[in-house]
Amino acid sequence: MRCTLTIVFFLSICSFVKAQGIYSETTSNGVVIQNSFPKGGPYSGPIKKYFNVSNLIFFTRVINETGNPLELKINFSGDSIAIPNSPDSFVKLFVLPDTMNLYKRNSLNYGVTALTSFDQATSFERTLAANEDSIFNVVAIFYQTKAGEWNDRGGNRAELVLKGQDLFYGMPPQIDSLHCGHILFSE
Repeated sequence: MRCTLTIVFFLSICSFVKAQGIYSETTSNGVVIQNSFPKGGPYSGPIKKYFNVSNLIFFTRVINETGNPLELKINFSGDSIAIPNSPDSFVKLFVLPDTMNLYKRNSLNYGVTALTSFDQATSFERTLAANEDSIFNVVAIFYQTKAGEWNDRGGNRAELVLKGQDLFYGMPPQIDSLHCGHILFSE
């Protein structure tokens, strides 16, 4: 009976977390960062010279639990990042300028309907008051530079991490830790 209750409890927690779309949650310096599971599929935006293009879409929620405002800045250069052990395969990261909301977490691709930026730098800036949050999407576009069969790309998990005031984005095995912004704390 005790084992059955433990299993039921565990499954209900797993179902709740999965329903919320949250893959990881960390707290540092009074800032909570929640990272989602991916959604995605074939890339439907403009393609000029690449092959086997696909995308994954994530959302990240930053919660200011400090008693003061903070400034959140995220920047991705749009540069190609080589995928280890997958010849001629690359990934590019983009942060979308529109804000995500929790109502979109169960929507197809978290509500992202059009991807038009493939080679441009992107940024996201918000000032968060005490006890305020901000949610945004990060898109990973995978592609190959040579025609051929689909290479293994990995990248099914990603997360934004705060270290001091610096923000880093990771997507193993492609990206171990990419500096992508910062959080400035106000007094």
